[in-house]
Amino acid sequence: MLSRSQALQVGRIIRKGALLRPAVTARGLDTPLIERLRKQLHTSRHLLDVETVKVPTMAESLTEGTLKTWSKQVGDFVEADEEIATIETDKIDVSVNAPKAGKIVELLAKEEDTVTVGADLLRIEVGAEGSSSGKSEGAAEPASSEHKAPEEKKEDAQKQAAAPAPPKEEKKPESKQESSKPAPKKESSSTPAPAPTLKAPSGSRGETRVKMSRMRLRIAERLKESQNAAASLTTFNEIDMTELIKLRSSNKESILKQTGIKLGFMSAFAKASCLALKEIKAANASIEGDEIVYRDYVDLSVAVATPKGLVTPVVRNCESMEMLEIEQEISNLGKMARDGKLTLEHMSGGSFTISNGGVFGSLYGTPIINLPQAAVLGMHATKDKPYVVDGKIEIRPIMVVALTYDHRLLDGREAVTFLVRVKEYIEQPAKMLLTI
Repeated sequence: MLSRSQALQVGRIIRKGALLRPAVTARGLDTPLIERLRKQLHTSRHLLDVETVKVPTMAESLTEGTLKTWSKQVGDFVEADEEIATIETDKIDVSVNAPKAGKIVELLAKEEDTVTVGADLLRIEVGAEGSSSGKSEGAAEPASSEHKAPEEKKEDAQKQAAAPAPPKEEKKPESKQESSKPAPKKESSSTPAPAPTLKAPSGSRGETRVKMSRMRLRIAERLKESQNAAASLTTFNEIDMTELIKLRSSNKESILKQTGIKLGFMSAFAKASCLALKEIKAANASIEGDEIVYRDYVDLSVAVATPKGLVTPVVRNCESMEMLEIEQEISNLGKMARDGKLTLEHMSGGSFTISNGGVFGSLYGTPIINLPQAAVLGMHATKDKPYVVDGKIEIRPIMVVALTYDHRLLDGREAVTFLVRVKEYIEQPAKMLLTI
């Protein structure tokens, strides 16, 4: 049995002399021996298989993405199921993992390239170990060249010092003709003075151009689509938050200790919205073609700000959940969104949206409808304001809420009624909790 290196050497001879079989036979190697060597060569070449990794399936609606980052480079060793690259789509980020352990031998795409599902992405030599020496040698070469450069400079300087100095040119006396030349005439005073130059700005004027991510492009497309398609109109109202703040303050510590849930305002507005949607069904509907789809359930989309853009994960069947369950689910989805762990299943669907700009200090705003939904509720910051209570002016914590609705589905009466119901439930939390 030949060793691998011997088989490779014989293989090169065989490949080069494949068309010169008579010459090889003339040297004493008969045909059976050549065939045996060919089989050994075939076996040795497959000791380490090279496997091509393709772009994975992302989702039914996604066929391509942008190769955002390579986590590994050529020559690196990867374990089975280790992340190699990240592909960015207009909805989620998809991780590409190594199918088997081995060494990366070739990358077939560059960062920021558009890659399609099923296309070849890289090649891995299965079972091979990555060599860390490649990088160190590569790093050592520039360093050695840097050391050589100063030495060469020193040698050049020594040669220049050893070389004889060039003879000094003797100054020739100026000819009489040159000395007798008349002095140049001065320009006349009638010549106009040069225009004053503008002073350059002292501050920095640098610019940075960054390519828009697929998610940001998709968000921009969806928002503009909503403005163009929906007949959007916004109605406002003020809510006295006194009773809800009392309820939250008196129970948040005990709830946190017993359940680990941090009670906020989002669950109360979600519950109030679900109750109001039972009455105003058009606010939970959508237009599909020439039909209106009414729903007896509420899939609540919650707007969450992430470093990559605004996403709207969905709380399924929110109408059947209690406030603490809603609060927990919103907290879990928000954490997944910020960690980049959301999937398409978490964001698909949704029949009504709540957006809370108050966490950033917003006082007023007109939220944009998340098509094909019919409406979106906008929450804002709570501020102490003069407020009339039983004919007297008192300082109360007031939140301005906004409802942007599609006038193709909802009339003004329905939209205003919906917002008034939300106001009533928030200002009287006991009524909201006791409602069946």
